Amino acid sequence: MALAVLSNVVKRYDQKLPVDHVNLTIEEGEIFGLLGPNGAGKSTTISMICGLLKIDGGEIQIDGLSVEKYPLEIKKRIGLVPQDLALYETMSAEDNVSFFGKLYGLRGKLLKDRVKEALEFTGLSDRAKEKPSTFSGGMKRRLNIACAIMHRPKLIIMDEPTVGIDPQSRNHILESVKALNKMGSSIIYTSHYMEEVAALCDRVAIMDKGHIIACGTEGELRARVAQEEKIVVKASNVTPELLNELRRHPRVNRVETAEGVVELYLPSSQTELQDILFIFSKHEGVIASLHIEEPDLETLFLSLTGRTLRD
Repeated sequence: MALAVLSNVVKRYDQKLPVDHVNLTIEEGEIFGLLGPNGAGKSTTISMICGLLKIDGGEIQIDGLSVEKYPLEIKKRIGLVPQDLALYETMSAEDNVSFFGKLYGLRGKLLKDRVKEALEFTGLSDRAKEKPSTFSGGMKRRLNIACAIMHRPKLIIMDEPTVGIDPQSRNHILESVKALNKMGSSIIYTSHYMEEVAALCDRVAIMDKGHIIACGTEGELRARVAQEEKIVVKASNVTPELLNELRRHPRVNRVETAEGVVELYLPSSQTELQDILFIFSKHEGVIASLHIEEPDLETLFLSLTGRTLRD
């Protein structure tokens, strides 16, 4: 069942369209990745979903309700972890979470219990009385998450939550995303880190210059572009004769070598693998390891846009 539906959504600034007729459907229970470089339109799209920015065209529905017509009801269903930290530096971590809980109408024992639950979940219980001004960047990000989830929203939106933080906090946040999803929340996760999206998300939309240029599972996205596969062979006794015969193979596009590694690029590895193994054996090349690398999201993005994700 669809939890969030974007239909021909547009955002205009003068003559520019940072979001240009975007159509997306996010299903209940999924982790949905929104991938793209800085300036692609991800944060603008997120802001419109949350009701923080006016929609200039199209419609967004959350849980069957129009964001424009029912903004207060929508906000109760959404938890936002913004790209820019939204914390009060002079209030304790506990008071920060409590403040946001009150905005969602929580009071009394329920508020107290939810604050405790959110701090425990984000691993900040032992720092509850301390102020964010004393926290590391990663801890501030985790406190941001605590503020966003304490009202148990159906949809959690995380906008670049791992930018500029240490590896330990980054891993903690990635594990938190998986745990929140298992607890029943659907998640929209925006990033320009390919590896995060590939590890977390059930489906991915790739956004560039205000457009959704591709959407699907990682496997579906890879299948959209017919790319070369790469066979990586670690071997010894790699002679010039062996390399020349590999290069002469009609299905091998190119061969690259470096420090005991041979990389072969070809349209498909499955039908040619036996030929390659035969050539190594024929020339007494000793193979230590061999693996096949398929096209990844970075390759797809490059193919669709002509530039890398971090350009």
